[in-house]
Amino acid sequence: MIVLYFGDVVGERASALLAERLPALRHEHRVDLVIANAENSAPNGLGMGGKQVEELLAAGVDVITGGNHSWDSEESVGLLSLPRVIRPENLAAGVPGRGTIEVEAAGETVTVVNLADHCAMKSVKATAGKFLPAYESWCAASKNGVVIVDYHGDHVLEKQIFAHAVDGAAAAVLGSHTHEATGPLHILPRGTAFVAEVGMTGPGDGVQGFAPGNLVSGLRATGDPFSAPLPSVSLGPVVLGAVLLDIRDGRTVGLERLDWPAPVGAAQ
Repeated sequence: MIVLYFGDVVGERASALLAERLPALRHEHRVDLVIANAENSAPNGLGMGGKQVEELLAAGVDVITGGNHSWDSEESVGLLSLPRVIRPENLAAGVPGRGTIEVEAAGETVTVVNLADHCAMKSVKATAGKFLPAYESWCAASKNGVVIVDYHGDHVLEKQIFAHAVDGAAAAVLGSHTHEATGPLHILPRGTAFVAEVGMTGPGDGVQGFAPGNLVSGLRATGDPFSAPLPSVSLGPVVLGAVLLDIRDGRTVGLERLDWPAPVGAAQ
């Protein structure tokens, strides 16, 4: 089974470019399953956008995962009811959305589990007082077939410990949230792929995909970068944060990063 995973998709330009290029990526690499974290896909980068989610699903994304921004707007919350959209599982009852999904790919059942760490979720008002430990929720979650985890978190240490704790039980633990890709790609001893941070699919010239101006102004004026108005999504070139996994018998045997395919009609 070939699985393609995209890190946080930031803004409408990145969503549109990914939707445009995804069919070529699926064809070139003979992909069986596509997962994309789209919690920043709205035009302002905060939450999911309906148009953007629709584009991604229509282009061939099979599962959309989320994180702390999944509840940023009414539109984003509404999208959590879609059958192929999930958000972090490690939350108490009453929070909109669900945290796991089962799909079929290459004749096999695949369970995608979305988890988050406390640091990523601590400022989310919609989940206040309802955060649960990630490993506890992992143990309680229903998991069938090949299991893939989107771990949305700030701390590499926590992601590393979790990955080793589930080595052999999950085919992959793929880090999201910080947007800045980490270099090493690991396949742990029992066959679990681990990437601490896959990296964003979004504008690569700003601050996590956002224009730095307001953040810098706030920092210089008050010492708090968030004291100024919220930044807009950057207009710089869109980088690709994606990994390709070759999974056999529930174990990862191949793991690599991908770059954008050439546009249709481009000179070779």
